[in-house]
Amino acid sequence: METYDALLASITPGSGETRTIFDPATGGVVGEAPVHTIEDLETAVAAAAAAQPAWAALGHDARSAALLKAADAVERSAEELAQLLSREQGKPLNGPNARFEVGACAAWLRATAATELTPEVIVDDGETYAELHYQPIGVVGAIGPWNWPMMITIWQIAPALRMGNTAVVKPSKMTPLSVLALIKVLNEELPDGVLTVISGDREVGARLAEHPAVGKIMFTGSTAAGKAIIKSSADTVKRLTLELGGNDAGIVLPDADPKTIAQDLFWGAFINTGQTCAALKRLYVHDTIYDAVCDELTTTAKTMPMGNGLDENNVLGPLQNKAQYDIVATLVDAARASGARILLGGNPDPDQPGYFYPTTLVADIDNTNPLVTEEQFGPALPIIRYTTIDQAIDYANALDVGLGASVWSPNLTAAREVANRIQAGTVWINKHGAVDPRIPFGGAKQSGYGLEFGVEGLKHLGIPQIING
Repeated sequence: METYDALLASITPGSGETRTIFDPATGGVVGEAPVHTIEDLETAVAAAAAAQPAWAALGHDARSAALLKAADAVERSAEELAQLLSREQGKPLNGPNARFEVGACAAWLRATAATELTPEVIVDDGETYAELHYQPIGVVGAIGPWNWPMMITIWQIAPALRMGNTAVVKPSKMTPLSVLALIKVLNEELPDGVLTVISGDREVGARLAEHPAVGKIMFTGSTAAGKAIIKSSADTVKRLTLELGGNDAGIVLPDADPKTIAQDLFWGAFINTGQTCAALKRLYVHDTIYDAVCDELTTTAKTMPMGNGLDENNVLGPLQNKAQYDIVATLVDAARASGARILLGGNPDPDQPGYFYPTTLVADIDNTNPLVTEEQFGPALPIIRYTTIDQAIDYANALDVGLGASVWSPNLTAAREVANRIQAGTVWINKHGAVDPRIPFGGAKQSGYGLEFGVEGLKHLGIPQIING
C-alpha cells in the first residue's frame, strides 16, 4: 500500500506533454496527467497483442485467480484511490460515491472471477452433438467516461481479461488520474502487457476505435460519441458493447406511499449528484399523490449536504466540469422561464468556488420541456403529473433512449405489468439504478447495445464457436 502522495507521484509523467487536472470543487490543482500520442497507442496495442496468446493459454481458473489478486490490490490501496477520485471527479468520499466506487471495483473483479461459463450443449439427440463455446477475441479497447471512471473501467476490463483477452484502456481526459492510478494498482498482480492505459486526446480514442489489431470496443458515454465509434469501427467489423446516454423515467403508481419511497427516489435520481447514465431523470407521479410526493422529496433533499467531497459530512458534490454545469443551469433556467415551479434549488451561488449546482426539484412542468426531454446529467429532477397509467407509459416511452426505468408501487403484480410495457433495457421495481454484477445490464433504442455483467456479459467478450460432432 502506498500513501496518497506516493500513488499520485507514481502516475505523474517524468517527461512529455501533460495536462493539468483541476479539482472541480475548489479549482485547485490535483496533478499532471500524461497526454499520450498515437505512437504510444500503437506501442500499447502491439504489446497487448503480443501478450494475449499466453494470457489466454492460462485458462479460466488462472485468469480468475489473477482477478482475485487484483481485487486484493485495489483493497490495499482503497483509501488512496478514493481520495484521488474525490479530488479529480468531485464526488464525496461518503455516501454512494468515492469509497463506494472503489469498493465496487473490488466487488466486480471478484464477481467476474466467480461467474461460471461452461460449454453449452445445443443438440444431443443421439445422432447430432453440438456444443457452444466462447473463445477470446484478442485485444479489447475500453473507452470510459468521467462520471464513474474507476468502476466503469472495471466493468469493461474485468470480463475482457477473464475471457482471455488483453485490454487497452482510454480514460476520459476529464478524469485520467483516477484510471491511471487504478491500472497501476491492478498491474501489481497482472502480467506485463495484459492491461495498459493510454491517456490521450480525442484522436487517440478514434484510432483505438478503428485499429485493425483491436477486436472489440467497450464504450460508455454519450450517444453522439457512440455513433462516432460505430462509424470508426465499421471497416474492421469490430464487435461493440455500447452503453450510451439515458434519460430514465420513473413511474409512481397511485397506491405508492410517498413517505416510504422518498429516500429511494432521491438516491435513484441524485446518486453521484445526478451524474449517472442510469439515474432517474424524469419522475412521473399520479395526480392523486403528486403533491405528497413533491413534499416528501423536498423534505428528503433538504437533509442531504452538498460540498467539498473531502469533507466527511457531505454526500453530494459538484458537477465534474464547467460544460456540464452550464447544461444543467441552462435547462433549469429554461424550465423556470416556461412557468414550471421550483420546489428546491435552482439558485446557484455565483461566488462559490467550484462547479456546485444546488439540488433542484422542478414541479408542474410540461412533458415536452427540455429539462424533461434532454438528459440533464446533474442534480435537477423534473416531476411530471399524470392521470392514467397509459398516459404515464406513453410519456416514459416517448424518447429515443431507453437505458433504465422504474415503477414504484407496493403491488408487485401491478408494477410488473407496467414494467413490461416500458421500453428500456432494465426496469427496476421500487428502486432505481441498482446494478448487480450477476444481472445483465444494457440499453434499448439509442441507449446502446450489448450486455455487461454476469454470464451474458462474459459471452459478449468472447467469440461464439460451435463444436459440431
